[in-house]
Amino acid sequence: MDDLARLSHIGDGPVFLREFHVSWFLLLIAGLLEVAWAAGLKTSEGFTRLWPSVFTLVTAVGSFVLLAMAMRQLPLGTAYAVWTGIGAIGAFVFGIVMLGEALTVARVASAALIVVGLIGLKLSSGH
Repeated sequence: MDDLARLSHIGDGPVFLREFHVSWFLLLIAGLLEVAWAAGLKTSEGFTRLWPSVFTLVTAVGSFVLLAMAMRQLPLGTAYAVWTGIGAIGAFVFGIVMLGEALTVARVASAALIVVGLIGLKLSSGH
């Protein structure tokens, strides 16, 4: 195997495929951090409580940084939609489980539509 072929492959696939997998992982973590900062925002009570406010700011910055890193390899529209979708669904679940928000058929159906859209974006992104 020549040097170029050796450099272009890591593990089971080409480097560019590995980078795309890493980008999707970074995007997932960014989305989970978006859920965290949304929850922190709720508990900060309009930034009037110090530690929930600090938590919100730190997780928001982390979320944005990881989103920006993921966007190096992923299409803008796909990455942003998936990031916000993870945040929306995560905040939806957090609100129901941790804050006792209403669980209705209409809310679940609407959340399911978001999930279907996210799956469609992932499958159609080519990455």
